[in-house]
Amino acid sequence: MRIMTEKMNRIRVALIGYGYAGRTLHAPLIQSVDGLLVSVIGSRKPELVREKFPDVTVCPAEEAASHPDVDLVVIATPNESHFPLAAAALRSGKDVVIDKPFTLNLEEARSLRVMAEENGRLLTVFHNRRWESEVQAAANVLRSGVLGDVTHFECRMDRFRPEVRHRWREDPGPGAGLWFDLGPHLIDISLHLFGLPLAVNASFAALRSGSRTDDWAHVQLVYDRLRVILHATLLASGDGPRSILHGTKASWFKYGMDTQESQLRVGMSPLDPSFGRDLVPGVIFDGVSQVRSEVLPPAGNQRMYYVALRNAVMERKAPPVLTRDAIAVMAILQASFESGRTGSVVPISLGETERREWET
Repeated sequence: MRIMTEKMNRIRVALIGYGYAGRTLHAPLIQSVDGLLVSVIGSRKPELVREKFPDVTVCPAEEAASHPDVDLVVIATPNESHFPLAAAALRSGKDVVIDKPFTLNLEEARSLRVMAEENGRLLTVFHNRRWESEVQAAANVLRSGVLGDVTHFECRMDRFRPEVRHRWREDPGPGAGLWFDLGPHLIDISLHLFGLPLAVNASFAALRSGSRTDDWAHVQLVYDRLRVILHATLLASGDGPRSILHGTKASWFKYGMDTQESQLRVGMSPLDPSFGRDLVPGVIFDGVSQVRSEVLPPAGNQRMYYVALRNAVMERKAPPVLTRDAIAVMAILQASFESGRTGSVVPISLGETERREWET
């Protein structure tokens, strides 16, 4: 039985993990939404937490996952801890948000879904990139029909980090490497825009001197009449297009990164009128006339993830990112690693029931 604080009918949130993602992304986004109250933070650095949250309960991650004064658990910890913490929270009757990647593998993802259903809990993943200006702009262009029949989508998340660092994302181990870090974002964007692909063709490499995990990824998602190219590297400088759409009538290009993460990093409130504003227009090239036109993207607003999540918890509705989508991302991620290992095109391994969800 769910018990929420009577004052303002708030949902009491446990944020587990107060590293970069928890501190920079989740905490300010949660704080900006009426009806969500951070009451517990799972962290081993209480002094850091209390700089911004002087009144919250600070405790170990395992304790926060099942804390009695919590309704919703948000997990923003290293990848290999996602499954055990989410399982503990679900068994304790909590709704759960997991930062990407959802789990380490497809088996864990399916297991969490069963636990959520057995305990009557909401389970979702923080695929926040859906609420970026670039992705919103791509969706608008697709809906407009100006490109004709779209045959090619390309999305890149490139960085210039030539020095190998000793941290869990770059050290060998479960859930490490560039594709495990950025691949879930790129895959989810494709699912969000185009639905479920048929197969994956992937290639990975460690190109920096001293790299111990992949730092370059090139992945093709195969659809009936569409090809999607997803690319990530830690050795790219300059400012090429991040997203490209080609169609039978026109093409669309989008340069420049979404502004929200950099704004949150310097302390801007998600409620600031300038938050998420993207002044770099998308460019449409007409294939016949060769006319070039510019279209400003809508402002990005990752805060809306938590607005939708609040509504889902309070009204017991579907969450902003379905468990169906979280499982599909893990299936595609798993197929991509198999493709990279074998050098072959690998079909997406989903069961009949899981596929039927996408048909509806």
